[in-house]
Amino acid sequence: MSTFVPRISSVLLVFCCLLFGQDPKSQNPSPPAEPQTGAPAQPAPSAQPGTNPSPQQEPAPSPAAEQPEKPSTEKAEAKPAAPRSSEQEAWDLLDSACGGDNTRQRADAVRVLGLMPGDPKALKMAEKALTDEKPEVRAAAANALGEMKSRSSIPKLTKALDDEDPTVALAAAHALDLMHDDRAYDVYYEILTGERKSNKGLIASQAATLKDPKKLAMLGFSEGIGFIPFAGIGWEAFRAIKKDDSSPVRVAAAKVLAKDPDPASKKALEDAAGDKSWLVRTAALESLAKRGDPRALETVELYMSDDKDEVKYTAAAATLHLMAIRDAKPVMKKKPVVRRRSK
Repeated sequence: MSTFVPRISSVLLVFCCLLFGQDPKSQNPSPPAEPQTGAPAQPAPSAQPGTNPSPQQEPAPSPAAEQPEKPSTEKAEAKPAAPRSSEQEAWDLLDSACGGDNTRQRADAVRVLGLMPGDPKALKMAEKALTDEKPEVRAAAANALGEMKSRSSIPKLTKALDDEDPTVALAAAHALDLMHDDRAYDVYYEILTGERKSNKGLIASQAATLKDPKKLAMLGFSEGIGFIPFAGIGWEAFRAIKKDDSSPVRVAAAKVLAKDPDPASKKALEDAAGDKSWLVRTAALESLAKRGDPRALETVELYMSDDKDEVKYTAAAATLHLMAIRDAKPVMKKKPVVRRRSK
């Protein structure tokens, strides 16, 4: 019995040594390693100073999710711009010329505004041109206002009688004469006597101009004014310069035919609008406008692309005038009231 106990003690001692002598790491096994993906793990990006840390990266969207949803109604393909109407093209021509830097073009475009009596835009443009820095343009404006019979412009035309340039004074006088304003006589009196009744003679200081036929011609027909008759002065001077040319005679005929109601005259003017002489073409278009027959529109519109500025500006003004007549509502005439006698 005594020998048995020591044996047991020795066995327990050996067992305890074996138990407590093991490696501590074996007692705490490490967690299972993550499966390898074949690529080294990338370190997480460090947050930059002053910025919020990026949220956890979401899984990449599928290709279908990347494309934005199409709207229910797709945008129609852009259509080509609609062509400009003849009315817009005509105004564009006149606006561009009246506001341009070319003196001759401004004067030509302003002059034909007289073909649109009663048009408020044309009236405003003509009155503005009456203060232009160039006398050719001011004279053309005065002539246009006279052709319009714009009585509201009489105060401005009266002021133009004292213009420092005689061509402007003559144009203003002619315009006032067309409206039967007696103040126009002051200028014509000065032409005849060399003195102005009101002691404001401006043309009298241009005595050399009045005695020189060619300078007198330029007074009435200088570039940009066109053929302003000035009570016959300009016409006679123009005919004197162009003795070897039949154009002035045909121009005069075209102007007279503006008042002829015969349809044959209308046809003759339409043919003359294609004449080789730009003077005749311009006169024919003016006369077609003054006749006021919208059926001439088909012919007049063609010459807005003429090579000569004077012709295309005249065609533009004539087009606008005839279109206004065509689009005007007819005035309904009241039927006379027939009263029956009581029996």
